[in-house]
This record gives sequence, structure tokens and C-alpha cells, in this order.
Amino acid sequence: MATGLFDTAVSIDDRSADVEEYRALSGTAIAAATFAVLSPLAFFDWWLLVVPVVGLILAIVALTDIARRPTALTGRPFAIGSAVLTSVCLVGALAWLSVVYATELPPGHERLNYALLQPSPGEPPDRVPDTALAFHGKDVLIKGYMYPGNRQRGIVQFLLVRDQGDCCFGGNPKITDRVLVEMADQPGIDYSPRMRKLAGTFRIEPAGTSTLDGGVLYHLDNARLR
Repeated sequence: MATGLFDTAVSIDDRSADVEEYRALSGTAIAAATFAVLSPLAFFDWWLLVVPVVGLILAIVALTDIARRPTALTGRPFAIGSAVLTSVCLVGALAWLSVVYATELPPGHERLNYALLQPSPGEPPDRVPDTALAFHGKDVLIKGYMYPGNRQRGIVQFLLVRDQGDCCFGGNPKITDRVLVEMADQPGIDYSPRMRKLAGTFRIEPAGTSTLDGGVLYHLDNARLR
């Protein structure tokens, strides 16, 4: 019964029915959702598969924590949605990258990477190793980054280098990290900071270049983008 103008009679049972116990949103579930949103990046490169993997692990941890402390934590829909999205992206990206890897190599070509172009420890830095000599005159597929020059479009000759640290930040890549590319197609290609896949004929011949001091040892002739 009310005892004054602004007094309201409310029982303890009514108050407990109207006020829901507070539960914190799981921080792990939020982190899982963040990685889930970024998971489509996995379709671009193998190393980016780590994004959905981490997201899936976080989602599983979040679901476990919420199940153990249901009165203290909430965010189960976030965790379930994150687990589903990261799983789909992980499986899809694995399938896509596998197809790309299987189809990017042209018939009659061999894969060549920069590790095979390096001399053994203790040898002169410009020595051509036997692993590189084995590819002389063969058709190969190699991946690398374009060394930026004066031209941005219609490039028919350029240096392909091992990584972006050498090509994009004013570095001087070592001679065994350089491949002088001659494009087969006219009018050439446009500059891009992204990784390039090129197929052509590998050749070893010391030569000078106007782009970098020290010249080049390795060439890729009649090259085409893949």
C-alpha cells in the first residue's frame, strides 16, 4: 500500500522479475567476429589462411568460455556466426588456392623460386649456384615483385625482385635477387606493387642495367603474365 504521493508499492519478487541479471559480452567472441570479417583475405594468398584459422580457434574458445560461465558471459551468437564464417572461408580459400596452384603452371614449364638462385653460405655473393644453372635455357614460372622505375604503363623490360622490402622502399636488392624480364607481349604491362607471376625462358648471362648498380645475372625472356 502506498504511503505517500510518490510512493509505489513494489514487491521484491516484482523487481527481480523485471531486472535481468547483467552478463558481459565475451571479449573472445568479439575478437573472433573481427577475424571472421577479415577471413575472406585468405583467398588472396596461402599465408593469409592464418586469419580464418585464428578466427576459428577464437570462436571455439569463446563458445567454451560462455558454456562454462553462462550467468557471467554472453555473445554466443557472435561466436557461432564467427565459427561458421571462418570455417567456410578456410575451406573455400584452401580449395581456391589449390586450384590456382594447380593451373598456374603452363605445360612444359617448371617452378623456379629465388631460393634456388642463391649461392651457398660462404661463397661469393655473385656466384651462380648449380641449382640455378640447372634451369638455364628452360621454360619456368617465377613469382616476384616489379622494381619500380620511371615508367608506369607499357613496360616491356623490368627487374623482378624477391620481395617488397627490396623493391618498394628504396633498397638495393642483391644481384641474385634480381631477374631482368623481357615481356613477349606488346605493349607490355603496367606497374603494380602486387606479386607478379611470370612464365618465360630462364637464361643466365651477366649484364649491366640502367636501373640498379651491379647489373644482373638472371634473365627471363619472352615472358608472359600468368
